[in-house]
Amino acid sequence: MKLKKNCHNKSKFIVLEGIEGSGKTEMSRYLKKILKKKNIKKIISVRQPGSTIISEKLRSILKTEVKNEKIYNKTEILLFYASRIQLLKNKIFPYLKKGYWVISDRHNLSTIAYQTVYKKNNKKIIKILSNILIKNMDPDLTIYFDTLPIIGLNRISTRKNIDRIEKRSINFFLKVRKNYIKEIKKISKKIIINASLDKEYVKKTLKKKIIFWLKKNEK
Repeated sequence: MKLKKNCHNKSKFIVLEGIEGSGKTEMSRYLKKILKKKNIKKIISVRQPGSTIISEKLRSILKTEVKNEKIYNKTEILLFYASRIQLLKNKIFPYLKKGYWVISDRHNLSTIAYQTVYKKNNKKIIKILSNILIKNMDPDLTIYFDTLPIIGLNRISTRKNIDRIEKRSINFFLKVRKNYIKEIKKISKKIIINASLDKEYVKKTLKKKIIFWLKKNEK
């Protein structure tokens, strides 16, 4: 489904990306405040996987350890896409059509960065699924919060509940970050922020770059 989203006052699809502990979830809330101050009132925030009843159930499966049964890598990919389709069909597409700006905590780039760590060949599967299921649904803007894994994992270490993915090794997240850096270079509509630095720096940088992007795209 191809949507026309070219003008400043029309709908925009903005995606925030980064490894665990990058602060993107908090920055998603801050981004919403920035946009509202710029008189953009129609905004919704979503997360992937999640944000619909079925997608949240799939999120629970993906995030929870299952005793005596392994979730295979290809199973993960399919579950992520099942959740994504539910979200696109039930929320993202309808709200964009209504002129809303949609801020998404993760999208397809996450799947590429994470699901190709163990098996590089999975990239072919992801490309096929993307072309079939979410064709023409590239973000108007991707904001990547680049974080050193040792810093990101240290930030989440104080959380009460660490999920199945967050428990993975630092070596895993080093590879995820490497994938992110490789893939983000291929995206033209992007903002990259050094999220290894303190929160206030990240906020100031995000605000500065978003305001510049808004002015650039104001037509």
